[in-house]
Amino acid sequence: MRERKLCQEKALLFPGKRILVAEDNDLNAEIAEAILERAGLKTERVEDGIQCVNRITKMPAGTYDMILMDIQMPRMDGYALCRAIKSDAQCSHIPFVLLTAKNSSESRSGAYDAGADSFIAKPFDIDVLTSRIHQLLEQKLKRQDSFIHEVKIDPKEITIS
Repeated sequence: MRERKLCQEKALLFPGKRILVAEDNDLNAEIAEAILERAGLKTERVEDGIQCVNRITKMPAGTYDMILMDIQMPRMDGYALCRAIKSDAQCSHIPFVLLTAKNSSESRSGAYDAGADSFIAKPFDIDVLTSRIHQLLEQKLKRQDSFIHEVKIDPKEITIS
């Protein structure tokens, strides 16, 4: 119980962060959204991989801070969606968490081969999920901060030809 409270407090360090939940099962989607919202995160839901790709590509860059998706989805599964997102320069930076009832080493390696940042087996532990989300969001912020501070151009070093 103490750990759950700590995880929720960590997630609250990221107010306004938006997670796109791709889940075709209504009950699973409701559970995931309730957990994320209780942790202070904003959620939106799509019901399959095609809807997910369409939503991400139609929204302005930076709209979503993370994608949480079931592997087994109609029309486009989690592996294909992950490959599509990670191969697009406009959204490849978005952390991608795949959820699945398949906890085999093949499923896990398939997820990572597709570019997933995390793989969590169902039924999942709430503390593990919120801790992983916190860690991925923190890593994303650190990368962004590092990129902002590393891009320094000294006008004296620019050669005009």
